[in-house]
Amino acid sequence: MTTVFAASLALTAGVGTPSPEQGAVSVSGAFLPVGDTGYGAVTDETGYGAVTYAPGAVPIGSRIRVTERTGDQGTRFELRLEGVGAGRTFGAHVHRNPCGKDPAAAGAHYQDAVDPVQPSVDPVYANPRNEAWLDLATDAHGRGRSQTTVGWRIRVGEAGSVVVHEHATHTGPGHAGSAGPRLACITVPFV
Repeated sequence: MTTVFAASLALTAGVGTPSPEQGAVSVSGAFLPVGDTGYGAVTDETGYGAVTYAPGAVPIGSRIRVTERTGDQGTRFELRLEGVGAGRTFGAHVHRNPCGKDPAAAGAHYQDAVDPVQPSVDPVYANPRNEAWLDLATDAHGRGRSQTTVGWRIRVGEAGSVVVHEHATHTGPGHAGSAGPRLACITVPFV
């Protein structure tokens, strides 16, 4: 495991990939623009980059950290943002695919029980018990933190990123799970 796991929030991208017995992973990085070169960009061959699609809300150089810890009772996810838009609420969720140059590349939300109708807006499926919702509010300095615990573990190979959205996640029928445009994304090697 790299020192990134123990750091409060790294300025540069890094990956911690523990053994399966440890049941934890932490990825942190600085957001880069789409197609930029260097670690963190979506063109990086490791695939663990952080990319901003909306630098006005998630500025280039702002930082993200995602931690996943698994255990017998389920999974705890934590999200930290730093240097993003101050005094606002962002939606955030675990998505099925890694980040890409197109915000849609991350695919749909990861769901423990998969809605047969996609995109999923049915609150029976699109809810914080069946998906990993990490909505957060930022302080006056653009820092925010959220965490959630769910009673399940991600199926191997079925989740690949955390996406930051424009606003808090809706919960009502026909809109459940939606949180506006995708502003930023970080690829995560979930365990």
